[in-house]
Amino acid sequence: MSFDIKEQPDSWRLPAEWEPQMGVQLTWPHEHTDWAPMLEEITATYEEMAREISRREALLIVGKKGYDIPSDDTWARDHGFISLIDDQGHRRLIDFRFNGWGEKFPAEQDNAINARLYQQGIVSGEYIDCLDFVLEGGSIESDGQGTVFTTTGCLLAPHRNQPLTKAQIEAHLLRELHARRILWIDHGNLTGDDTDGHIDTLVRICPNDTLLYVGCDDPADEQYAGLKLMEEQLQTFRTCDGQPYHLVKLPMPRPIWFEGERLPATYANFLIINGAVLCPVYDQPDLDAIALRLIGEAFPDRQMVPIDCRSIIKQHGSLHCCTMQFPKI
Repeated sequence: MSFDIKEQPDSWRLPAEWEPQMGVQLTWPHEHTDWAPMLEEITATYEEMAREISRREALLIVGKKGYDIPSDDTWARDHGFISLIDDQGHRRLIDFRFNGWGEKFPAEQDNAINARLYQQGIVSGEYIDCLDFVLEGGSIESDGQGTVFTTTGCLLAPHRNQPLTKAQIEAHLLRELHARRILWIDHGNLTGDDTDGHIDTLVRICPNDTLLYVGCDDPADEQYAGLKLMEEQLQTFRTCDGQPYHLVKLPMPRPIWFEGERLPATYANFLIINGAVLCPVYDQPDLDAIALRLIGEAFPDRQMVPIDCRSIIKQHGSLHCCTMQFPKI
């Protein structure tokens, strides 16, 4: 089901993450996920996330510790509902298709979670079936005012929405998300990232037209060239008022290795909740402190809560990837 933005120009919008939230979803790790060899370690991290979230807002848990709905894995950001709101106090729950980041991993059960939550009355709103279009929550960022950021690396990657062209994909995003414009980021990807360049690992939109982005200052780092090009592209972006964005470069964590593989550690994958920001840290005190300070300056009205994400990155994700918020209406 689709709604033409031209017919309803102000009815619906994709809110910014820093707007008031009703709650956050976690899909809990279990012994049949890729977390099995380190289930105790990752469960401890999820319990810490759950405590911090539930202190400030509602927490919806999918799995044996909550609503017992089967899942393939735990990445709620990518299989969860994408929620729109309007100025009349309504919520629209858009159920896009999740296919394991381009058919890399099983996703049949994850892709059915949203419908089960809705059919069982666990979440409420207007259900919109968009299962004919692949879109992961981690691949988009919204300023709440009609600008949506995304990456060409992800949305044009194989096994997602081919044979649609970039123009056709953009038209679909504009229509379903009721956006005014799409800003495409053409460069940057983290080594070890399974998502083909999700924006929430690279660039985050913050209040006051601020973009927090991942930078790399080491020319010998294999990520340096792509992130430099991304930085240069961000410098060309303009707000709807024609002004440049305020750019703030987050540090790049020093390489973290596991079983011979460099892991996609990033400080950009923070989670904004009511009254706080949960910030990934990696036991690198100097860089962790810089990242916490910079994120805190972007969100001066919120408490910074560091969460050790060395467990989560072993499966190539971080805080934001594990969660999906439901906006308050």
